[in-house]
Amino acid sequence: MKYTKQEILRIAEEEDVEFIRLQFTDIFGMLKNVAVTAAQLEKALDNRCMFDGTLIDGFDCAEATELYLHPDLDTFAIFPWRPQQGKVARMLCDIYTADGKPFAADPRQVLKHVIKEAETMGYTFVVGPELEFFLFHRDEVGAPTILTHEKAGYFDLSPLDLGENARRDMVLTLEAMGFEVEGSHHEVAPAQHEIDFKHAEALETADNIMTFKLAVKSVATHHGLHASFMPKPKMGQCGSGMHLKMALFKDGKNVFADETDSKGLSREAYEFIAGLLAHVKGMTLITNPIVNSYKRFVPGYEAPLFTAWSTKNRSPLIRVAAARGEGPRVELRSPDPSANPYLVLAVCLAAGLDGIKRKLTPPEEVTGDVMALSKAERQALGMELLPGNMHEAIWAMEGESLVRETLGESLFDQYVAGKRKEWNEYRSQVTNWEIEQYLNRI
Repeated sequence: MKYTKQEILRIAEEEDVEFIRLQFTDIFGMLKNVAVTAAQLEKALDNRCMFDGTLIDGFDCAEATELYLHPDLDTFAIFPWRPQQGKVARMLCDIYTADGKPFAADPRQVLKHVIKEAETMGYTFVVGPELEFFLFHRDEVGAPTILTHEKAGYFDLSPLDLGENARRDMVLTLEAMGFEVEGSHHEVAPAQHEIDFKHAEALETADNIMTFKLAVKSVATHHGLHASFMPKPKMGQCGSGMHLKMALFKDGKNVFADETDSKGLSREAYEFIAGLLAHVKGMTLITNPIVNSYKRFVPGYEAPLFTAWSTKNRSPLIRVAAARGEGPRVELRSPDPSANPYLVLAVCLAAGLDGIKRKLTPPEEVTGDVMALSKAERQALGMELLPGNMHEAIWAMEGESLVRETLGESLFDQYVAGKRKEWNEYRSQVTNWEIEQYLNRI
């Protein structure tokens, strides 16, 4: 929807909106907000709402003491799960400094900057996400657990799928907020679910991902459940991914399509794939940002482990998928739903554009099962392992100049510092596995 300031003021009055949440995202993908009453709405729409950002992770710099929220009017939406008397609405915001400049650590502005670069090359970046999540029980005081009674698997339905009612309400809630939901189903692991919504231009997709996670968690709470986007909450089960199906459009046409090519792919498609493969290891700390992300990267659980691409099967890191009537999509299968979608889409687009600008050529397509290949065969195909833990991902990102340029020096340094601290805290822990393995026999 396209809104003017006066339309939002009118809707707020007609719909009895009492509170408006001015939402933004920190560098690690956590949604934040400043709430104002309807009496302060006009002030908010005039970009006059100020906050101190120095206590927000990644924002702790001198200019963060006085930051201003600039609402994106087109993101105005009323929360269907909140009271219908004295309703609650939201707008997603860009962050600016006191002198009216974009705040360097604002992830939404980072994505907008790369989108502008694509536009100067004549491209519109379109992305369709597939987010998976788990629904777990809460304990007697309401705290989340990893417990579930269900045993359902891929595409199962009730009575095996005990989360079906909650998932239905999530879909209806999302549709009430303007989403076009294309489908929903039970996933592979017990208590794991997926809801797919229609592709959109990159900024709208990133906004939708943040809204999606908030809506799913809120509806789950109303059902007495906890929705978790943790990549690998249970050992021995498949983890949750956030596959991204990407395409570049020019003059309304998908530039990745070429009917004269044996695979139906254009020169730009091959170059975009090559750019992703060239930079993906250095992007992994963005696409897979937490310690738990790397518990998903183990053999036998469907997540990609090697830098490879294919049009023939689903196992490689990059799969070329056909969208009904709209040409090919380049699907990156490594990201997980704990990631900051603004930064993920920014680095993906930057990597793909770099491949186009430098006219890179991807390695040979892998037509068989990647995991069935020998080490020598993988080396011959130019396949490399993705980082296996956060420590390896930090090192890879520090050596990746394209990611540094895309994020900007300040955000890059803050992000790496935060992740290094997280890794050091994790590796200092003594786990139950270590106690069980070593205490009795050493």
